[in-house]
Amino acid sequence: MSSPSSRAQEAREVIAGRLREARLDAGITARELAVRCGWSESKSSRIEHAKTPASDADIRAWCTACGVPGQAEDLIAANRQADSMYVQWKRLQRTGLRRLQESGVPLYEQTRQFHVYCSNVVPGFFQTPGYAASLLSSIARFRGTPDDVSDAVKARMDRSHVIREGDHRFAVLVEESVLRYRIGGAEVMAAQLGHLLSVMALPSISLGIIPFTAPRQAWPLETFTIFDRQRVHVETLSAAIKETQPSDVALYLKAFGNLKEVAAYGADARSLITSAIDAVG
Repeated sequence: MSSPSSRAQEAREVIAGRLREARLDAGITARELAVRCGWSESKSSRIEHAKTPASDADIRAWCTACGVPGQAEDLIAANRQADSMYVQWKRLQRTGLRRLQESGVPLYEQTRQFHVYCSNVVPGFFQTPGYAASLLSSIARFRGTPDDVSDAVKARMDRSHVIREGDHRFAVLVEESVLRYRIGGAEVMAAQLGHLLSVMALPSISLGIIPFTAPRQAWPLETFTIFDRQRVHVETLSAAIKETQPSDVALYLKAFGNLKEVAAYGADARSLITSAIDAVG
């Protein structure tokens, strides 16, 4: 796995390549581009070879000069994402887990529409204290972070107030396998599954369960959350990935739509949850 810095540089090189393609498609030289933009030819070269990061204004000027102003916003979003797109968990969690939970509060409170897909664990804002403690303890042991699990659980529970307060809407999809994975003991799982039955009755929440037997249009994906159709947070084993480029956000929205079509809702979803409760035994 490449480092965050190398991933950021790779992203800059992709942006630089797209700017170069725009210039070539326009049939103009680097010198002519510089004249149209009102800067030096060396600046064009530095941007085109990813030696100097382009500013928002640089990208707008470049795209206008090449006759493709409509490409500017997508490129700007990709450019802004370059430094923050890939952040290793060991960096995010180096001081423990509590601060990471608290850092997400402003975004959660500002977001009006959540689209959430979970393929491995119950979504954080649906977790019970017992389930969260079991999960966060496992994460702390695996990553060797400072043991502040109790404080982190409290912070996660505090963050979950958004499902009951404020003007928020949640479209949530969970793989049936999540209902069966044993995070914690039997009592912890039974309580967690019972809590799911409670929260799915809230007017702000649409919870779909994707059955094992559903005919798949989309394969099981990594867990992701879409905030107001503007940014996506993707969770992998090694890192947290943030996507803000409109085309990438649209891709995750498309995947969510495909997954939603095969999910069970209402009585069918409750039946899958109660069946999992019965299996806890």
